[in-house]
Amino acid sequence: MNSTEKLPATLASRYPGIEVRPFDAALGAEVGCGDLRQASEAQFEAIRQAWLDHLVLVFRGQSLSDDDLLALAARFGTPDDTFRPQPTDQPGQPRENRALTIVSNVIEDGKPIGALANVDLVWHTDMSYIEVPPDASILYALEIPPAGGETGFCNMYRALETLPPGLRAQLDGLTIKHDATHNSGGFLRKGFEFPADVTRSPGPNHPAVRTHPDTGCDALYLGRRPFSHAHGLPVAESEALLDQLWIHAASSEFAWYHTWSVGDVVIWDNRCTMHRRNAFDNNARRVMHRTQIKGTRPYVDTASQAKAPHPRGLHRSAP
Repeated sequence: MNSTEKLPATLASRYPGIEVRPFDAALGAEVGCGDLRQASEAQFEAIRQAWLDHLVLVFRGQSLSDDDLLALAARFGTPDDTFRPQPTDQPGQPRENRALTIVSNVIEDGKPIGALANVDLVWHTDMSYIEVPPDASILYALEIPPAGGETGFCNMYRALETLPPGLRAQLDGLTIKHDATHNSGGFLRKGFEFPADVTRSPGPNHPAVRTHPDTGCDALYLGRRPFSHAHGLPVAESEALLDQLWIHAASSEFAWYHTWSVGDVVIWDNRCTMHRRNAFDNNARRVMHRTQIKGTRPYVDTASQAKAPHPRGLHRSAP
């Protein structure tokens, strides 16, 4: 679903110099601002505000080099250069290029040109298996399959708000182990062993409720389901609780799916969304370039008892 609704005229001043068209869904908006490479500082401040308001932004018809993509990332923060080397990395490649990942199923000369191939990804938050996950991810479409490969996003502000009161109360002070042994495709990472005991498996403990440092609003923060563990609970009790949370968070009422076109740039907020990808015909080519923005350590602000509601929360009109 990629239909959009017009920005109310009374709120147009919120985003000066750009056109914002919120999707008729739980999150997401398309932004019209022309060539992203030419966006002024004032326009970019409006883009950033729209991103905080709508969680996921889509920019159509862009033509970006890798350097342009990294420059765009730098306007949001510090590009994250902690990725593992890509199959196409060459000796002597500038270190800053390690902040760019090729996401593709394409095989050339018997070798993959990128990562993740054609995997039907489950709902997840990028790199929550590290102590300081990235704030944002930016994905740019160079080649897309004729069908499939859509990327879904879900609103974790809204997921938290709609939890049954009894379930919500169980999250006060709770942290969740974010497993580091498997990737988002469900495959064991090189150098790790299968976690025989989820209470002892590697990975950080992050708060189940995360306060967004820019909006001040709370969101449910789950990361990935397999091998996660509610810290301090017996395994059976943890599994039951996490199953309830994941069934709730994965509800279609919180989600929106993006159908890609070549030249699309999509940026999403990893602090308050999860995402997944639909499968596609592996005989078709899919080539995307991705970069991410270094983040801040997840935390929950328990001192504030009157946090402002997020604009994309339940029963609230999107800006």
